Amino acid sequence: MNQSYKLITAVVFMFVLCVCGLNISEAQAQRINQIRIEGAERIDPSTIMTYLEIQSGDEFNTYSMNKSIKTLYATGLFADVLLYQQGNDLVVKVVENPIINEIAFEGNEKIKDENLLSEVSLRPRTVLTRTKVQADTERLLDIYRLSGRFAAKVEPKVIKLDQNRVNLVFEIDEGPETRIRKVNIIGNEYFSDGQLESVISSKESRWYRFLTSNDKYDPDRLAYDAELLRRHYLNHGFADIQVESSTAELSPDQKDFFLTFIVSEGERYKVNNIEIVSRIPELSGNQLVDAITFEKGDWYNAEEVERTIVELTEKAGNLQYAFVDIRPSVNRDRDNNLIDITFTVNESRKVFVERIDINGNVRTLDEVIRREFTLVEGDAYNRTKMTKSEQNIRNLDFFETVSVEERPGSTPDKTIVDVNVQEKSTGELSIGAGFSTQDGPLAEFRIREKNLLGRGQELAFSTTIAGERTEFDLSFTEPYFLKRDLSAGIDLFRITRDQDELAYDLNRTGGGLRLGYPVAKDLRQTLGYRLEQNDIQDVDPAASFFIRAQEGERTTSAISQQLVYDTRDSILDPTEGLVTRFTTEVAGLGGDAQYVQNRIGANYFYPIRDQWIFSVLGEGGYIFGYGDEDVQVNERFYLGGNTLRGFERSGVGPRDVATDDSLGGNTFYRGSVELAMPSGLPEDLGVRAHVFSDFGSLWNVDDSGATVEDENSLRLSVGAGLSWRSPLGPLRVDFATPILDEEYDVDEVFRFSFGTSF
Repeated sequence: MNQSYKLITAVVFMFVLCVCGLNISEAQAQRINQIRIEGAERIDPSTIMTYLEIQSGDEFNTYSMNKSIKTLYATGLFADVLLYQQGNDLVVKVVENPIINEIAFEGNEKIKDENLLSEVSLRPRTVLTRTKVQADTERLLDIYRLSGRFAAKVEPKVIKLDQNRVNLVFEIDEGPETRIRKVNIIGNEYFSDGQLESVISSKESRWYRFLTSNDKYDPDRLAYDAELLRRHYLNHGFADIQVESSTAELSPDQKDFFLTFIVSEGERYKVNNIEIVSRIPELSGNQLVDAITFEKGDWYNAEEVERTIVELTEKAGNLQYAFVDIRPSVNRDRDNNLIDITFTVNESRKVFVERIDINGNVRTLDEVIRREFTLVEGDAYNRTKMTKSEQNIRNLDFFETVSVEERPGSTPDKTIVDVNVQEKSTGELSIGAGFSTQDGPLAEFRIREKNLLGRGQELAFSTTIAGERTEFDLSFTEPYFLKRDLSAGIDLFRITRDQDELAYDLNRTGGGLRLGYPVAKDLRQTLGYRLEQNDIQDVDPAASFFIRAQEGERTTSAISQQLVYDTRDSILDPTEGLVTRFTTEVAGLGGDAQYVQNRIGANYFYPIRDQWIFSVLGEGGYIFGYGDEDVQVNERFYLGGNTLRGFERSGVGPRDVATDDSLGGNTFYRGSVELAMPSGLPEDLGVRAHVFSDFGSLWNVDDSGATVEDENSLRLSVGAGLSWRSPLGPLRVDFATPILDEEYDVDEVFRFSFGTSF
């Protein structure tokens, strides 16, 4: 019985195994008879077939079918894809993504449709996908956040049309501008909140900032502000400064931000010992000591340390040591708040620049960037020079970002320098309005392109229309003429001035050529030629005989030179440094005018303490005619107004007392001492107070007669004023009282000026 049972069991098992084997073999052998495409409307079925990983005649395969689904999805053409077996057929069922008929924006007022459309990736007649719609929605929100509207909302709406087409509408709620309500600085003791707020670029929202965007929150600016605070402390002796955090909190109503900076000032240090240690046997530290830019007893200044490294590197290079690596180290004496600074001069490995590759510049030509490098291909590689080159490129102000990196070259002793830039707009348009006691109400318009055609050239047009002056100027500058460090330019101008105080009107029309080049560090010379036609007209019938005799046109053809030595830390708002100018002009190469004019002047700025700047100015000049020509009334010097406060413009110097007309003078000198200080108003307002004393004299006129008064006596005035660097330009109000003057001088107590000059 057991034997029979086992036999029957074995037969049954073999039968089942055979049946299963046949079924498995049959399934494995089952192949696709045909592939049917369903749901395709716009896309040709043959196109869909090309994306499939499985074809007719192939065996049904789950892996290939899944891969085909992924491939079809990856095309971005389909919203849904399904593959399944139906008998011996493979069915591919698709739902096509719709085609965009039109993209529209609703609710936007601050940003135009064309500007928003340029930021999104979707376009009419392209396929609509959910992923791209989400990405474009986020991009639009980013655009509004960058413009200071963090409460903005963007909702995409799809309007279905026939033939699987849609209109895509972005409904926008722009919301209010999200401004900075309050800047909080915590942990500062030495510097006041106002002083530190003037350092950072983010500003609290105020009514007078309607022309700037600094009071709008920008997350990128927040990190920059933290770095500005750190640099400010490092440059004022605080070597242990730490900006522990910088945060921005959005108010519950989503209208404003609160910025908070937490600083740990640490102690303030003075420089004690300064030492140069050279690891190069043939080069001693004594040979480099005159390159140090600071002294023992100065407050520690990280910027001066960096400047000294540059000077030491250049000094070593001049001594034929190109491969140097200078590292500063500081040793703090915390008990006495002193710092010892040691500059270690090491000999770096000999590496040469194999190639300089420039990337990212679309408009700007390569040569505009290359000429800013202090080394070229084939030169010895020097990190300090490379850092200086990077700064030179940044100073062009053509690029949003600049990075200079090196990578290995073709051999161990060569390196390749990669320059990566991101261009920005270099065009400028400015419109201003104001009032000055010299020119009356005025309006200014200026348009400027700093990087014309990507060549680094500058083209500018400006016009000023004032109550007593109309001026048009057109200028073009090539900064690297003949591919050298030569600044060449051409100027055209037309100036009409109603000079009521001089009893005549003056029209000047002309142009000039100029060529500037460096003579030495901080010293530059400019050569120029000027051709100008002067027209003295509308002379008052009761004017001085000496003025009426010169009525009419006169042509001036003159060559000139100017030497400028400038070490100021800023051109617009200097706090320290010296600027000197020496100018000579000779007229007589054709034309009617024949004269020689010389002027020399200097202006020195010295910081007494933070925000307290003492300045001294001195200037003098002399002009004389030669041949049979005298110096004409429009060619002479005039003194008063902005050049000698307390006196009216042209209020000092030779005068025809019979008509009270100023005649100008051939010789002058003037000077000024001034102290600028905080005004007591909120520091972020940008208003400063000034006390000053001006002095000078003007004399020596060609015309003479019983009615001409010409004295070289000293004039002196004292006064005070307020200045404001407004969004429209520098504005200043001065009150001055003459202490020494002549009876025929014309005094002026109040003066309102727009702009700056020296």
